[in-house]
Amino acid sequence: MLFWRRVFMLFLVSCISLALARNSTKMHIENDNSCGFSIGRSSERLSKVISDLKSQNQDACLKGFEVNLASFESILEFKQSLQQWLQDSNLHSSVQLLINNAGILATSRRLTSEGYDEMLATNYIGAFCVTKVLLPLLENSPVPSRVVNVTSFTHWNVCCMQAGRETVSGKSFMKSKCYPYAHIYEYSKLCLLLFSYELHRKINLTTKSHHLSVVAADPGAVKTNIMREIPSCVSQMAFIVLKFLGLLQSSKTGVCSILDAALAPPGVSGVYFFGGNGRSLNSSPLSYDADLAKELWVTSCNLFQESQLAS
Repeated sequence: MLFWRRVFMLFLVSCISLALARNSTKMHIENDNSCGFSIGRSSERLSKVISDLKSQNQDACLKGFEVNLASFESILEFKQSLQQWLQDSNLHSSVQLLINNAGILATSRRLTSEGYDEMLATNYIGAFCVTKVLLPLLENSPVPSRVVNVTSFTHWNVCCMQAGRETVSGKSFMKSKCYPYAHIYEYSKLCLLLFSYELHRKINLTTKSHHLSVVAADPGAVKTNIMREIPSCVSQMAFIVLKFLGLLQSSKTGVCSILDAALAPPGVSGVYFFGGNGRSLNSSPLSYDADLAKELWVTSCNLFQESQLAS
């Protein structure tokens, strides 16, 4: 016999991810029919968070999966491990909530095993692939399900972009003499928005996924360790300026917009949450370019299929 329990998931990468895990999981595990799983590259951090959460509720059904989101092979291994865990735990084969909040800011060129730029692979391609892999489970949820993609206001800095294979994989950026890490980071966050809106449009065209919603969330300027690769004098100066302007938030405050997105009414979809207090805004004009979003979708699906064939 399979028992239906609400299954939600989180990605763990930064300080804001830890705050997200604690707040979101606490809200869900208060319901006896909820359980959750987190994925991330650090087994030590995963264990710490799971242990922390279970200290609040010893009966909580929680699981951590070590996954490298920059590796499609690792994502496929996670899919198999997740399905096995659901089966072994007698859980309904579904997921209620997926929060894609993995992100890095790399300052040097690094390639994945598939030959993609590591920052693009982690920040966007990995999120796209995990969502594609889990889409059947999200659609199979007996209750309304949701995908939350965590983006950044820095996407406004991208005034024009291409969505072909060379650009999405990051290969076109490799031609630059200096690694344009800021631009790639901004580009990856715009990709997440375009992907969110396109998935929202596609869901609206099908009856199979009518209960699935997709939203984007932007925590704003939050003091985390994401800038650890940038010289400390530069990152500290940036934090000082942001704090002086009243824009710098703690991870506890920054997580509010993500929780707003995760807990919004089921009918809310295709929305960009920013800054907490339930506030939603318009993202950049470029992020609403439907033709660009379709091109990005096709390119991303092709990369996904290529990776499947290669694995």
